[in-house]
Amino acid sequence: MEYEIIRSSRRTMGLEIKNGRVIVRAPRRASDRSIRRFVQEHETWIRTRLEKLRAREEALGTPQPLTEEEMRILQEKARAIIPLRVAFYAPRVGVTYGRITIRCQKTRWGSCSSAGNLNFNWLLMLAPMQVLDSVVVHELCHRLEPNHSARFYAHVLRVFPEYREWNNWLKENGSYLMARVPGRD
Repeated sequence: MEYEIIRSSRRTMGLEIKNGRVIVRAPRRASDRSIRRFVQEHETWIRTRLEKLRAREEALGTPQPLTEEEMRILQEKARAIIPLRVAFYAPRVGVTYGRITIRCQKTRWGSCSSAGNLNFNWLLMLAPMQVLDSVVVHELCHRLEPNHSARFYAHVLRVFPEYREWNNWLKENGSYLMARVPGRD
């Protein structure tokens, strides 16, 4: 099985499937032998993920790059819709928030700073509205719990009981959406 190795200051090894390529993220000092063993131990997971990607590509086709005009329209739509969804869910979560920023993040769908500022990816406009709502609720709940503990998820599920279903949709389809931005590998 072919794979690319990216070494960094991380402590553990991790796997990523990106654009049909297997990427192993490894500590700088990890031996080639330990990396090979790690890949072999996770071969079933890798093959399953690659097969899911192939099946999704067959069903949806190769991700078509967005045009400049399409990206501009999606950004405008995000600037109009996302603040409304945040305003809708904030009282249900029981929190306040600061500034809302809309951008095209490479790896995140949303984030929440310790000051309560919220960031969202405009590519969420390509997903079903329930996916956007799941991300909004997720980020707002970080105002109550700045972690991913059981208490955090209890808050999320109290406000948005379908969270897991839509979070799984995003896990399954998010890379396809991200691949529509030109110039991304």
